[in-house]
Amino acid sequence: MKHNRTRAADSRALFYKASTAVGLALFVAGAAHAQNQTTEDGGNSDKGQVVVVTGIRKSLQDSIATKKKSDEIVEAISSEDIGKLPDASIAESLARLPGLAGQRVNGRVQAINIRGLSGDFATTLLNGRQQVSTGDNRAAEFDQYPAELIGSVTVYKTPNPSLIGQGLSGTADLHTVHPLDYNHRIVSLNVRGSINSNGKLNAGTKDTGNRYSFAYIDQFFDKKLGVAIGYSHLDDPSQTRHYKSWWWDKQGSLFGAGHADALGLQGAEVEDTSRSQIRDGVMAVVEFHPTDNFRSVNDIYSSTFHQKETTRGLMWYQSQYADSISFTNPTFATWGGTEINTSATVNGVTPILRNDYNTRKDKMFSIGSNNTYLLGDWRLVGDAGYSEATRKEVLMEQYAGTAPIRTFDSIGYQLQQNGPTLFSPQTDYADVTQVELGDPAPWGGWGHDGLIHAPEIKDTITSATLSGDREWRFGPFSHVNLGVNFSRREKSHSSEDINLMLKNNRAPVFVDPSIVVNPVDLSWAGITNGTLSYDPVKALNMYYDQVPINNEDQWNKAWDVTEKLVTTYLKMDIDTSLGGIPLSGNAGLQYIDENQHSRGYVTQAGSNGQAELAPFDNGAHYHDVLPMLNLVAKFSGDQYLRIGASRTIARPRLEDLRANVSAGVDITKFTWSGSGGNPNLKPWRAFAMDISYEKYLTKDSYFALAVFHKKLDTYIYTQTDQNFDFTGYPNLSGATPTSNIGTMSRPENGTGGKLQGIELSGTAQGGDLVSWLDGFGFSGSYARSWTDIHPNGPSDPTRLPGFSGTVTNATLFYEKHGFSARISERWRSAFRGETEQLWGTRQYSEIQPDKQIDAQISYDMPDDSALRGLTFLVEAYNLANSPYETRTGTETSNGAFLPETYDTYGSTIIFGVNYKFQ
Repeated sequence: MKHNRTRAADSRALFYKASTAVGLALFVAGAAHAQNQTTEDGGNSDKGQVVVVTGIRKSLQDSIATKKKSDEIVEAISSEDIGKLPDASIAESLARLPGLAGQRVNGRVQAINIRGLSGDFATTLLNGRQQVSTGDNRAAEFDQYPAELIGSVTVYKTPNPSLIGQGLSGTADLHTVHPLDYNHRIVSLNVRGSINSNGKLNAGTKDTGNRYSFAYIDQFFDKKLGVAIGYSHLDDPSQTRHYKSWWWDKQGSLFGAGHADALGLQGAEVEDTSRSQIRDGVMAVVEFHPTDNFRSVNDIYSSTFHQKETTRGLMWYQSQYADSISFTNPTFATWGGTEINTSATVNGVTPILRNDYNTRKDKMFSIGSNNTYLLGDWRLVGDAGYSEATRKEVLMEQYAGTAPIRTFDSIGYQLQQNGPTLFSPQTDYADVTQVELGDPAPWGGWGHDGLIHAPEIKDTITSATLSGDREWRFGPFSHVNLGVNFSRREKSHSSEDINLMLKNNRAPVFVDPSIVVNPVDLSWAGITNGTLSYDPVKALNMYYDQVPINNEDQWNKAWDVTEKLVTTYLKMDIDTSLGGIPLSGNAGLQYIDENQHSRGYVTQAGSNGQAELAPFDNGAHYHDVLPMLNLVAKFSGDQYLRIGASRTIARPRLEDLRANVSAGVDITKFTWSGSGGNPNLKPWRAFAMDISYEKYLTKDSYFALAVFHKKLDTYIYTQTDQNFDFTGYPNLSGATPTSNIGTMSRPENGTGGKLQGIELSGTAQGGDLVSWLDGFGFSGSYARSWTDIHPNGPSDPTRLPGFSGTVTNATLFYEKHGFSARISERWRSAFRGETEQLWGTRQYSEIQPDKQIDAQISYDMPDDSALRGLTFLVEAYNLANSPYETRTGTETSNGAFLPETYDTYGSTIIFGVNYKFQ
């Protein structure tokens, strides 16, 4: 096995070297061509030659044009060509924009943070309509959107009065194509294959994938009818090596004299996870423009995402409170001013072997119709849309241990500050004769031999907008737009939890060899023999009884939230001058009438272990007035100064709005107490000020400097109210309280704070500097932010979720004569991110600085070739195999957090061809 791993590693190293050599060759070839060939601005070109700009430069030109002509401060993405946006999802593309940062989930970018704020503060639109989410709250999971089906994205950093459903930090508006914007038929085909450098970590999984897409755009009836159809398929298996330190604490006298204050590892887990990830997306647009007075654009978007996940490995407690453990030959070092136990052999532990199998199926569907009618001086617009998302998960884990159950082992370990701890157990956990199914956990076990957790989510949004606009010359104003939007959102969450109990009164049992597969390879963590691996789906029916849990926790996760919003807006465009300086922009406001309602349960623990519950609902009604101003001053030399001032909101997290409460009357003290959600929460509200200076050098070169300031009136965090009125809450205890006033712990609107920052961004073309650099280019950004917001209250030093003090992006590219090569790096400093933990619960982790390097090389066949329209490409994602690292809440003397999670996902190499004919 070791020999095969070495050969695989050597092959991958050879491939990387070859890819690097190809990349260098392309750059050298490009430099040579750049010195001798024609240039776009004349140079040595023949007179009258028409140069058509495509690829990276075309994408940059379109994005810069969007930024330049906007009245707001925006960032933009434009696909390089139909079906050629290089990323697997729109998330990777968004993560490279100035001031935006991506958060990796299972190795791929899923969440996007805008200007230091988590996805809770942003809104995602598709063709101007708010989108649902397959996540637990509002934040979009951007990996649901195939890059091939998105024509462009505009990220609004300052609000537009006519844009409905805007976020507090920003708004990402995704756009599909308009087929009548093209003057000819386009058909595009893309096919790609991929391989992951981690290999096949679990038996029965794969490390190769594929991706293909199809796009068709056409016009009919003298360009009165346009049709666009797109389909994208992604089969992207991932392989994760996962290590986690559970927590750190002192071990009393177990480390020996003089080391009573040393912090030691209290438990660990070492696992390999293999995921099958298949996504299918479909987009269709029908545009009808029969007369000059009428236009109708109708779009449909649908995607399904299937994930199957196999996890195998082992975990154990090594705390003085868990078993009668002891340590042999402990060594120590000082980390951050604190003494840490760095190596030893721990005796008397009982590892728990895991064979887990999880499935998840997400579905998203959106349909919309936008109809414009010209009536005299008025342009009337009617827009309607519906968006729906569902998520169904089944998370299953099964336990095993050394036979007979709770046989102790001795495990040597060597800690690393950066990387997984290396372990050396004495027992061969891959031996089917030494391991049996059962519950080997300490403290008498966990009370079950496995678990199934099955959460479900459904999210729907229905919206309709009526608006009218016309030219209106009054003072500095040139145009007026007014309208009203009606929207209804309903999101429900439920969960079914099941205990797995071994048959025959939970008697431990050996695994039948017929369902055993090759041991999982954990040699990267020092466990050379791996662990016993078997098919958990087959084992489920062979060995386990399923017993529903029905406890408080399960019913507290069953909720439904409904929101009805009526947004009325007024927008006036500005077209004037000040001191001879042209001044444009817009001013206006939104009035939002907000009605929210939640249904759930009041629960308390019953005497038989089953939850006692009663239905409960509650809600609130309020309104917000949001004034907005955007000014753009245009100076000579293609210089722009933009100023934005606005009042913005972000609606509360949906799970915080749940009506669920665990509450009751103490039968000895006769007092009320409880904890849960808060259906009466009001939004996060903020005042925002933005200034941006932009200098446009050419169509595809610019420089920008922006500063921003946001003042949040409140921040929502859990607070305890000692004088909460429980009047109207069901009393399930049967005891009569002395008063309805008691103690409640739930999310409340609390103290806010400030967030400010600076952003530098730009794009430069080498040919604008010296002729021999023609074809080379650079695009990058740097963002630095500061905040005094304390998300858990003024006295808690916890960092703001999603906030990275520094975010950088850089792309170096060459494109000329059909050759295209680029390498990109994005980096964000450490941040506190929301992650999925045990049983799908959402918790925050201290995520370490994250870096990802991607590269792409392609060649377009010449126009005079028989293979015209064909493009060959090689791509690499996570080229440096950057780890995903988190830290625990345990601090050293200098305030640094101790290691927690260390995951590696491997690099993914993609080979592909694109073909476009028209």
